[in-house]
Amino acid sequence: MSKISMKNGRKWGVGLLAAGLLLGGGVLPVHTSFAAPAVNNPSKADTVAVLKWNGALTQQTGIVRNGQVFVPVTFLRDVVKLPVTYSQKDSAYTIGKDSAETKLLVSSYGVSITVNNFFINDYEGLNVNNRLYVPLGLLTDYMGYKGDWNAPSGRLNLMVSPQNALKITTANYAKGSEDKGAVINLDYPQISGLANTDVQQKINAALKQSAMRFAAGAEADIADRDEQSPPYEYDAGYAVTYNQNGVLSVLLNQYGYSGGAHGMSYRQAFTFSLKDGKQLLLRDLFGANPNYKKDLNTKLSQRFKADESYFGGFIGLNTEQSYYLKDGKVVIFFQLYEYTPYAAGFPEFAFTFKELLPNGSSPFSALN
Repeated sequence: MSKISMKNGRKWGVGLLAAGLLLGGGVLPVHTSFAAPAVNNPSKADTVAVLKWNGALTQQTGIVRNGQVFVPVTFLRDVVKLPVTYSQKDSAYTIGKDSAETKLLVSSYGVSITVNNFFINDYEGLNVNNRLYVPLGLLTDYMGYKGDWNAPSGRLNLMVSPQNALKITTANYAKGSEDKGAVINLDYPQISGLANTDVQQKINAALKQSAMRFAAGAEADIADRDEQSPPYEYDAGYAVTYNQNGVLSVLLNQYGYSGGAHGMSYRQAFTFSLKDGKQLLLRDLFGANPNYKKDLNTKLSQRFKADESYFGGFIGLNTEQSYYLKDGKVVIFFQLYEYTPYAAGFPEFAFTFKELLPNGSSPFSALN
């Protein structure tokens, strides 16, 4: 169960980021006006993870804490050759680019992570002795990498995960300004390089339409705003969660604040077949199991009842679109307030393909 607080998981305070964290081989520019960040002190229980890149041993090491592997940003910069920059304007470190552009916000709360303006609830980074580390799960779930972790030997081999032959970039719709009392800043994905340009256009139109529909609603709200109202704010971001086997799965988050105790976020997911641009429903992927929906409802009911924040009401799925894919998994999600209180965040439940399909079946077999 993911948890959120304010916009995209947390409302960030300006000036909390320390811009002088050691990244090995030097220090990024220091701006003395920033307060010192929270530091995760080394734990006696921490162990070392030996790091390999495409099978080749490197001199860098990671950290294993509570069974979770953390990779230093220096490894991503110096070995994987990802660009790493610091922005004083955004008060954030940025790793990577395009649909895998990841920002690390280092504050008194810790090291939080966004991908394309999408807050990653599942993972947080570490700042140990002024060195930044990111969890392996971030790299494999959202940044296009594959990790082969061997716990007994303490070795991690990181590789690029095979991806569909396309490029994903971020489009932006921005309007308004803080001094005028309302800001709209929406990031959404667009694809290029697909062999079938008609399919490419169809997918891009669906993704843009979602952003523009949200923008239209925001502009209508702003038109009714009076001068005594607090500043209005509207943001959107996305994460690419699966880009393999001729399928693209994207999760979008749209946030609006127009007064009150807190803003509201809404999530929407798109899973496309790159063969024809069709938006895939659960039945398209798991139809090889005639009881897939009954099985899902049973499992979801059990998981909800085991959650202490659940306030009841779930009797079964009422949509086949509120899901996204990860490597080997499908994640079913629900909206804020749907079955749990706001503070509990978006309920999300992951199931492996093997849990829902007959032995030897693949969710992508019927698509090819």
